[in-house]
Amino acid sequence: MSRSHPDIRTVHICRYVTPLREGGSLPAITEGDDGFLYVLKFRGAGQGVKSLIAELIGGSLAKLGGLKIPEIVFGSLDEAFGRTEPDEEIQDLLKASTGLNLGLHYLSGSSTFDAAVHKIDPLLASKIVWLDSFIKNVDRTVKNTNMLWWNKELWLIDHGASLFFHHSWNEWEKQATSPFIHIKDHVLLPQASKMEEADEYFHSIFNEVIFSDIVQSIPEKWLLVDAPFENVEAHRDAYKFYLNNRFKHSDKLVTEAKHARESII
Repeated sequence: MSRSHPDIRTVHICRYVTPLREGGSLPAITEGDDGFLYVLKFRGAGQGVKSLIAELIGGSLAKLGGLKIPEIVFGSLDEAFGRTEPDEEIQDLLKASTGLNLGLHYLSGSSTFDAAVHKIDPLLASKIVWLDSFIKNVDRTVKNTNMLWWNKELWLIDHGASLFFHHSWNEWEKQATSPFIHIKDHVLLPQASKMEEADEYFHSIFNEVIFSDIVQSIPEKWLLVDAPFENVEAHRDAYKFYLNNRFKHSDKLVTEAKHARESII
């Protein structure tokens, strides 16, 4: 089974609507020139483009893996954007974010997922646990689920805390096959009773071509910031190495998740 490569539109951001103060990266609801609202993450925020790269890779994998995620777009800001913003902190953020940023379509009327209220199919829960273990997403806990309930369906948001090793790139090759101990804190782990089935499912979908297409979609300018590599292609190759090698050893993440689940149920 195959999926097409990520097809990501670029929209021009024409209006800053309101900040989302609960987000560590200072995201905001913005309006694009296509008339739609987007939750925009800014390259000028404290976590910088690393968070945007993680969001792009994690979100694209979720989408191509058949999971529900709002449309991902590149949000372009020109130099004049935000000059009339009265809040100096926000104005500085917007000035530092000229160029391409990353947005998710705003799901108006959605509510935060509550594991005590919404019961999820075990296979779906297992797919989400598998994906978060694959990309080492530390931010899908009871305190902060980063999932929304919209139109009676579960939607994934915010993968910016994934791939945390790329903030330093220390021993990054080992990260591809290392266990993800934080999976024990995953909000859906108690319901994830079909990890082997989830592993088989993703092995029927993902492959080297898909991983390469996702990595190639990362804007070049994002890869020129704080990188220990000789050039952009070497930087891309590092992400491809991680994805391909972790995928080859996905049995380890399945075992880790199963052991973690057994300890809490």
